[in-house]
Amino acid sequence: MSPSSSPAFEHLSPDLIASGVESVFDLRLTGVMTPYSSYINRVYGLEDEEGDRFVAKFYRPGRWSTEAILEEHRFVIDCAEEDVPVVAPLPNRDGTTLQSVVVETDAGEARYNFALYPSRGGRLFDAEGEEEWVRLGSLIGRMHAVGKRSEAPRRLVCTPSGTTERFVAEIEAAGVVHPELNGEFHRLVSGVLDLIGPLFDGVRLQRIHGDCHRGNILDRPGEGLMLIDFDDMLVGPVVQDIWLLLPDYAESSYRELELIIEGYEQFGVFERETLALIEPLRFMRMIHYLAWAARQRDDHRFRESFPDWGSKAFWIKEIEDLRVQERVIRAAIG
Repeated sequence: MSPSSSPAFEHLSPDLIASGVESVFDLRLTGVMTPYSSYINRVYGLEDEEGDRFVAKFYRPGRWSTEAILEEHRFVIDCAEEDVPVVAPLPNRDGTTLQSVVVETDAGEARYNFALYPSRGGRLFDAEGEEEWVRLGSLIGRMHAVGKRSEAPRRLVCTPSGTTERFVAEIEAAGVVHPELNGEFHRLVSGVLDLIGPLFDGVRLQRIHGDCHRGNILDRPGEGLMLIDFDDMLVGPVVQDIWLLLPDYAESSYRELELIIEGYEQFGVFERETLALIEPLRFMRMIHYLAWAARQRDDHRFRESFPDWGSKAFWIKEIEDLRVQERVIRAAIG
């Protein structure tokens, strides 16, 4: 069986993975190939005959352009060059970080882009004391200090008009909302986007991680914190990389916010007025997740994990959650 049961990856066989990596990096791999959990891409742990371990990430075809992936790589490499703890993709013998393998199929040529990384272990980080919240802020501040030094014109822009409106249109085109609830869903979302759109006017945007929750931060004994998985890198307001770290809504996480900002401002000024974007950004992420799930709805792994996705009961619950978040936003902005 193919290591992927998604049509997008149906031709990505273990032999193709191994031969592709070996041919580009002059490695001799063992038979060890460990699939890691990922609905969007396909990620595998590999080992060579010298005992070195690697992670190969095969990008979902059609999700990102080659140029957009290279902008992700550039950001991570920029961070590594400034000693921000990240895991950078390995260059091949020609210095290129994005590789590809090609297989001929009955329907034509199938191409899979991939990157190879050194394997880095560590435990997931969970801030338990004030010092650890400051450490988190310091890590994000260091990353953002690098992020503002260059641009990424091919990445998504984290604003209502830059991404969320596109995701709403994608959901509508996919026809996934239950027909009895479709009108209600779109009226609700449209009203909230009209409400929050002006809040982003004039906000400074730059390269950010984009998915900076604590599951993407490792604590490595003797080394400290490390940021991983820049696959959802965005151009957006820096507060996007802060609110995902909070344990609760912004109004209930005042102390944690202050400690994060304390660490952050060791490396740059944090614009406190952007704290007003936290709850709008939460609403935008909810829409982003719905669009992401709609793309994966025919993926076998996804259907096994979320068998009720797209049902009437599912959409009733989603709409209620969006209404709750609308009330939170209106209370926060007065």
